[in-house]
Order: sequence, then C-alpha cells, then structure tokens
Amino acid sequence: MARNDGIDRTVARNQDLETPADVAKVQEHNEREKDSYSNQDIVPERTSMNIHFKAPTDDYVKIFEQMEQDGVISTRGLKPDAVKYGELIFDVNSAYFYNHGGYEFAKQFYADAYKAAVEIVGGEQYILSAVMHADERNRAMSEALGEDVYHYHLHVVYIPVVEKQILWSKRCKDEALRGTVKETITQVSRSKKWDSKPVLDENGNPMLNAKGKKILKSSYSVLQDDFFNFMRNAGYTDVERGERGSTEEHLTVTQFKVQAEQQRLEAVTGQVAQAEQSLEETKAATAKQKKKLEALQKETKTAKTVALTVQDIEAMGKKATFGNNVVLTPDECDTLKHYAVNGIIAKADNQKLKEKLASAEKTVSIWKQRYDTLLEKYQELKKKAQPYLDALEVASERVRAFLDVVLSRGKETQEHKQSVRRRGHDMEH
Repeated sequence: MARNDGIDRTVARNQDLETPADVAKVQEHNEREKDSYSNQDIVPERTSMNIHFKAPTDDYVKIFEQMEQDGVISTRGLKPDAVKYGELIFDVNSAYFYNHGGYEFAKQFYADAYKAAVEIVGGEQYILSAVMHADERNRAMSEALGEDVYHYHLHVVYIPVVEKQILWSKRCKDEALRGTVKETITQVSRSKKWDSKPVLDENGNPMLNAKGKKILKSSYSVLQDDFFNFMRNAGYTDVERGERGSTEEHLTVTQFKVQAEQQRLEAVTGQVAQAEQSLEETKAATAKQKKKLEALQKETKTAKTVALTVQDIEAMGKKATFGNNVVLTPDECDTLKHYAVNGIIAKADNQKLKEKLASAEKTVSIWKQRYDTLLEKYQELKKKAQPYLDALEVASERVRAFLDVVLSRGKETQEHKQSVRRRGHDMEH
C-alpha cells in the first residue's frame, strides 16, 4: 500500500480460499460475473479493458475436479477441510502506473508479473485464472488530481501443490524395492507449499540461532522477495520491495479497508490544508491591495490635482469656437488621464482579487465537506473493526502464553527424564 513518501513498492499478497463459498466469491469478483457491485469504485464501462493472461476454461471448482480426474493433481491423504485453493494478488501503488503512462504500461508490467506467478506457483498448469483489473478507480487520487485514475493489479487463482515421493512399503515382496521411490505425485498441499524456509548465510548454509536451531523465514516474506527480485530482473528498477515485517504481508480484509480509508483521510486532509493555505494567501493579497488602494486615495487627497470636485471635473474644458468640440488645457487633460488610468487599474485589480477570494473560499468549503464525510466514514469503519482487532491482539497474547506453558512443561519433562536416566545409570554401576 502507498505511504505517500514518493517511493513505489511492489506488493505480493497470498490468501487462502478455505471453502467453496470463498472460491465462488473470488470467482464472481475476478471474472466480473455480477450485474452490480457494492464497490462503487468499479467502473463497468471499463471492464472490457481487463486483461486475462490465463482465462478460466470453466468454473474454478470444476477445473480443479477435472485436473484431479486426469491425474494432474492428487488429493491423496488430504483432510476434508484442507485448503485446496489460493489467490496471489500482485500490486504496485496507483501513482507508479499513472506516472508511467497508465494502461499500456500496466499491461506490460503485469504480463511480466504473470511470468513471476508461474514460477512461484510451480507451473502454468496449476493456475486456474490470471486477470489484470483495469476497471477499479482510485477514488483518493482521482479526487486529488481532478481526473480519473485507475488502480491496476493482478489476481492469480491457483492450486498450491508440491512434489511428493511415494515409497515402497516394508510389505513389498521385493526386498530391494522396500524404502525406494515407488512414484512421485503432485500433491495438493497448502501447508507444505507455504512452509517457512531456512535463512541461508553467504555460503548457502542454514543460519542457526543461539540454541543451535535453524532460523526460519516466513514463506510470505519469501513471496515478497521473489516477486520483487523477479520484477527487478525484468527491468523494473524504479520500484522497491514492500516493507519487511509490515502488516501488508498478512492483512485481513477488514484491516486492509481500515488502512485504505486512513490513507484516503490523510490525502484529503492534505488537500484541505493546501486549500486553506491558498485561501490565506489570497486574503493576504487582498489586504495588501486594499492598503495600496487606501494609500493611493490618501496620496491623491494631498495632491493638487486631487482637490478637484465632481463639479470641477464637469466644468473642465471650453467649447471650441467652431463645431461641438470641447477644448482642454494640457493640465486638465493630464489630470483626467491620471484619474481614468488609476480608476480602471484599481477596479480591475479589485475585481480579480474578489473573484480569486471567492474561488478559494469555495475550494476550502468543498474540501472541508469531503474531509468531514470521509472522517465520519473512517471512524465508522474503525469502530466496526475495533472489536475484531482487539480480539486478534488478545488471542495473540494467549497463544504466546500457551506456548510458554507448553515449552516450560516440555523442559521440565525432559529434565525429569534425564534425571531418571542418570539414576538408572548410577544403579547399574
């Protein structure tokens, strides 16, 4: 997610599709199967611009079932509630594509990102659908820039698989085959696909902690690394990796929406501040011009030529001997020119300043209204999400407390067993 710091970051998220309902919901969204959407940022007129790098040949679940029947994948030994589907979402902040030309650049970027997805998944045959969305409007940027800006991103629905070796059992009649590889299958396994990987040193050896155990790296952190490195190698050297340890690697839908609304709120707050600054500058310019006008008026009152009254001006000039022309003396002509020029300039300057002031006040009013509306929406969403976030935090503390108890008991049990062994050993001697 963008942090408004001018840095463009790659983001790769992985989410489990745990139930058939989850799979159906994702399919409806990705393939735009609905007639209408609650997400007001989806622009149906642009849906035809979405790009499929791999279009589904059927319903996601039916494709899975057919692959299983054809022996492409195996669910042997899986529990009934095992996770069989996953979705990768590849993303970069909207400003990155906007600054590089928009749609055409996004198409090429995600064509290369799809190649990364194929490597990460382990083969194109395990991808059910891969589609770039080009029809979702970035509301915050659109409002800030005064033009439509779209958020390009890639959805990849896949089957998590690993290669599994099936060995000959001890009951095999041929002793030479026992324990050897009988066959290698493509096993559907979310847990093994996203198992944590050991951290390697500069020599490629696993690094160990103080207790001699391998230091493990989160599989989702590895995913971020793999996507970033692939895009860098593909020539996109002006992007950075998503921040390490950030919650964007593990965001829930609720958390993601809260953070998105918070960022929109920050963006609008910045626009309000800019509008207010512009208003203050306009007011200052108006006050400055007013002082100039007052000074000019004061100056003209003290000047000889300003002592003239309206009647004096009307009395200027003498009728010519012939015709209807009026003859002015040189002094009278200069005086009238002076008044006319100053009057026209002052009137024009005052009108411009009035228009600028009115425009600035209108802009501030609009941004304040947007700010108030967005603040109310953000507070409402945060209020709804707070019980869930609080529960998640409490649950994490309980999990840590539970693990501490288990480890403590395990240590006591181990020490007890060692004590018993020592006593037995002493008795034997």
